[in-house]
Amino acid sequence: MIIPVLLAGGVGSRLWPMSRELFPKQCINLVDSTKSLIQQTAERSVSVGMAEAPIVVCNDEHRFLIAQQMADSGIKADIVLEPAGRNTAPAIALAAFQALSRDASAIMVVLPADHVIKNHALFGSALEEAVSQAKSGQIVTFGVQPTYAETGYGYIQAESKDAVSKVKAFKEKPDQQTAEAYLAEGGYYWNSGMFVFGAQAYLDELKNLQPAIFAAVEKAYAGHHSDLDFIRIDADAFAESPSDSIDYAIMEKTEKAMVVPYTGDWNDIGAWAALYDLNEKDENGNVHMGDVLTHDAKNNFIRSESRLVAAIGVEGLAIVETKDAVAVVPRERAQDVKFIVNQLKAAGRTEHEIHTKVYRPWGAYEGVDQGKRHQVKNIMVKPGEKLSVQMHHHRAEHWIVVSGTANITIGEETKLVSENESVYIPLGEVHALENPGKIPLELIEVQTGSYLGEDDIVRFTDRYGRS
Repeated sequence: MIIPVLLAGGVGSRLWPMSRELFPKQCINLVDSTKSLIQQTAERSVSVGMAEAPIVVCNDEHRFLIAQQMADSGIKADIVLEPAGRNTAPAIALAAFQALSRDASAIMVVLPADHVIKNHALFGSALEEAVSQAKSGQIVTFGVQPTYAETGYGYIQAESKDAVSKVKAFKEKPDQQTAEAYLAEGGYYWNSGMFVFGAQAYLDELKNLQPAIFAAVEKAYAGHHSDLDFIRIDADAFAESPSDSIDYAIMEKTEKAMVVPYTGDWNDIGAWAALYDLNEKDENGNVHMGDVLTHDAKNNFIRSESRLVAAIGVEGLAIVETKDAVAVVPRERAQDVKFIVNQLKAAGRTEHEIHTKVYRPWGAYEGVDQGKRHQVKNIMVKPGEKLSVQMHHHRAEHWIVVSGTANITIGEETKLVSENESVYIPLGEVHALENPGKIPLELIEVQTGSYLGEDDIVRFTDRYGRS
């Protein structure tokens, strides 16, 4: 059994303001207007012949978002939740235990959920070779044939050029001169972060080389249980695991490391400059995404999400607009966006964490207006879904149904509310909202009160297991 494993625990802060902590880059339609990166990765695994349900490893905060992404793709997956980030070595170990629960001889194909590969045929050919090596007990990684002297990637030095071979050495991100020397010499590949190995072979190497990680993850998985669409593990046991990447924990130490050369396209979408490289340019070298106009502008990446963006007389920029933020940066410094994210965190702001549109297991809400003692939201509840039974200490709410039908409980009274009707929920009153219909329920919520934070919620019952 060949099982794809999708690692979906990252955030992608260098793609701010699109990527946020609670809506990470793997869940964004960055390359394909209809599919997110994780959906493309899942569908790619199917297109190259991996018919088994994937195992997705993600953090707890993203669980409902990831589940919805998989459901929208029509791909059933085992979603294993990391209660805390411990890097890739422990995350892959969790997936290995889950794979073994399905097949004692399972081969794992470990794929970061945020990479782009368009040439599925070439990837499929490299995958066949990697699987063949994995069946003989090897720990296999893909080495991407470099097309230029990139300083932002680690490199793999192979013992033999242009052929499947043992790994001679792993190299840290080089300076420009060293990267050019690697390219000229040959036998050096970009470290893709993609791996193929037997689940048991990986755990055996982990137990031998990193016994503390193995022991903690084994104990954590032993306490696993199902929760809705998710597989939860023992959080306390997992917290005992050292944090380490598979490269440092296993690949640089094992005697079984093999590298399969991959000569097709590959991009890890590390920053906005990568999106510029992936997209078609106009006659002036500009990439336009969304409502964009330019004049006397050259070689820019411009993405608009909510309004017209006009660029005049500028060159070599990445300009990215969302409803609550605009980033402008020279393309060659696109990775420096992370410094703005750090400033937002230090200032206690929220623009690094959430968008104006926030996704919940029952649907989504979007901020429309906010003042000192009021806040207006547009709320969408999916058919058959229900918000928690809750109350607020500091705010009252007024709901106006725009489309669909709402089943609303206020105190002891429950009633159906349809389009153009409204209800008032006094401060401190227990209430609930449900969509009993077949179409999405849309309503406008007006909050008034002395404190309007999302943490002013006391939940009494919740079908999604939130506290």
